[in-house]
Amino acid sequence: MKILDKITLVLFSIIILAISIILSLLMFGWIRFTTINIFFNSIIQSGTITNIVLGASIVCALLALRAIFFGGASSEDVGDGILLENEAGKLLISKDTIENLVNGVAKGFANTQSVTTKVLVNSSNELKIFVTLMVLPNTVINELSMNLQSRIKEVVKNVADLEVKTIDIKIKNITTPDNKQEG
Repeated sequence: MKILDKITLVLFSIIILAISIILSLLMFGWIRFTTINIFFNSIIQSGTITNIVLGASIVCALLALRAIFFGGASSEDVGDGILLENEAGKLLISKDTIENLVNGVAKGFANTQSVTTKVLVNSSNELKIFVTLMVLPNTVINELSMNLQSRIKEVVKNVADLEVKTIDIKIKNITTPDNKQEG
């Protein structure tokens, strides 16, 4: 969500909250309509305050028109991947693509089996990769983990030109070569 959309949402939320509170107070009889009328008359009679209220009203009207006619999801809104742009155009790399790339790298290691990957992309297009796998007996897990993390970062950088912030590896189990499982 862009900053202008957030500001618009906050402004309208505050306005609706104020109107709701005033209407509730009127309905319960805790304030009288004449009190509100006196308040607005005093605002209108002051030239400076009238100009401020008029300016705020115009800004709110313009924001309302923008939200009505130009609101909603824009073409820049990509929740399922990373949008890259250059002078020639745009490229959307989906999280599935990155997950398949990481799975391929992990399956390329001799001691890994049953690889599953999850990719998270934050608003700054930073990648966090979570890899869950099973390994064969006699695997040096720390060495495999470091090599796998290094290789994944290298391949993602070379193939997709993306920087990986973190790669978390979870060893689910140690399995035997006869007990292969696909994940």
